[in-house]
Amino acid sequence: MELDTLTAISPSDGRYADKTAPLRPWVSEYGLIYNRVLVEVRWFEALAAEPAIGEVPQLSSAAEDFLNSLINEFDACQARRVKEIEATTNHDVKAVEYFLKERFAQNPELAPYHEFIHFSCTSEDINNLSWACMLRGARDEVMLPAIDRVIEQLRALAHEHAEVAMLSRTHGQSASPTTLGKELANVVYRLREQRHRLATIAAQGKINGAVGNFNAHLVTYPEVDWPALGKRYVETLGLRWNPYTTQIEPHDWIAEMFDAYGRINTVLLDLSRDLWGYISLGYFGQRLVAGEVGSSTMPHKVNPIDFENAEGNLGVATALLDHLARKLPVSRWQRDLSDSTALRSTGLGLAHTLIALRSLEKGLGKLEANEQRIAADLEPAWEVLAEAIQTVMRRYGADQPYEQLKGLTRGQAIDEGAVKEFIEGLELPEEAKTKLRELTPSNYTGNAAAQARNC
Repeated sequence: MELDTLTAISPSDGRYADKTAPLRPWVSEYGLIYNRVLVEVRWFEALAAEPAIGEVPQLSSAAEDFLNSLINEFDACQARRVKEIEATTNHDVKAVEYFLKERFAQNPELAPYHEFIHFSCTSEDINNLSWACMLRGARDEVMLPAIDRVIEQLRALAHEHAEVAMLSRTHGQSASPTTLGKELANVVYRLREQRHRLATIAAQGKINGAVGNFNAHLVTYPEVDWPALGKRYVETLGLRWNPYTTQIEPHDWIAEMFDAYGRINTVLLDLSRDLWGYISLGYFGQRLVAGEVGSSTMPHKVNPIDFENAEGNLGVATALLDHLARKLPVSRWQRDLSDSTALRSTGLGLAHTLIALRSLEKGLGKLEANEQRIAADLEPAWEVLAEAIQTVMRRYGADQPYEQLKGLTRGQAIDEGAVKEFIEGLELPEEAKTKLRELTPSNYTGNAAAQARNC
């Protein structure tokens, strides 16, 4: 059966292929091969620029142009050539080396120096740098912009509904009022905090040989300061140098990155469930999309499918990213291969996160606040003023204020008349009683509106 979006095993490349397409250049097999080519070519250039390595002369501008073309013109056709070579070598990194040697053979200036491709490198020297470039690129070019779009949608909704008073529910019970905008602003702040942490994680890399000690390098060119050369080279890739490794870069920074994605996903999961609940309460309606069907048997339904889809995909993404964060930093002795196969699932974790973000983006764009329904839930809940009344009573030394309000309100709904009658019977300064008389469930919202507008 031919592979396409209908026959793909993973829904990230099948049903949701249109949503995950931006990740393909970064965390696909093509992306890995491309970045291996990039890393190998730039390493050759670094060797040629080192004066102590006299066997490789300084590159001419024509040679530099040729090397740049190997990177800039690399495409799927050339990636397939690498895979053809791999079918013989049964080694993916060696296949890239042989591919580049084929290309060097076409350039008379570079052909004599083809054995300096992959010079003193173990496969992990190439792989760790390739994955670092891939994960950094996927984060910066795809994931952060998707997160930012959701944050901006939430911020706009928070501003729009900053003053829409809403009944809070703590422990599922009526509680001091808030505003719809403030509840959305809470999520904006949480996401911004975690987004900042994700964005500032530095991708790290190493290029120090078979077990991290420059063994072959120093035997061959003892006069070269290999740690300094390696550090310079890694930093030219935009990565942070890791000077202490075994054969593998230990992946601690990847674990940190995946944990950061996990925290963002947790915030989004919390949001998805809350919005699902508010839609169920009627606080939000959803704009109708022509031709959509809510239920195969109940024509009236407009289901909150975008938030349900987000919730499901966030769970899958976080489970996978959490496994990778726990697994990747653990390697037997100087190296085992279990990290290599695990890393290939990285794209799947990011893909399900991206699917969720796209679902949230779509769902948020369809929300319409039902202010009448929100008000109808809040206006009869006069018991929520008990907090304010007993706190004012405390200020003026009233006897057992909490206990008095508990007796009046606990476990029962009370109306405006009961509250006003209670206030009239208090021995408080008239100014204080006047302020309490002016309180209603809809205006007892503290600074919620200001917080919403300022997010």
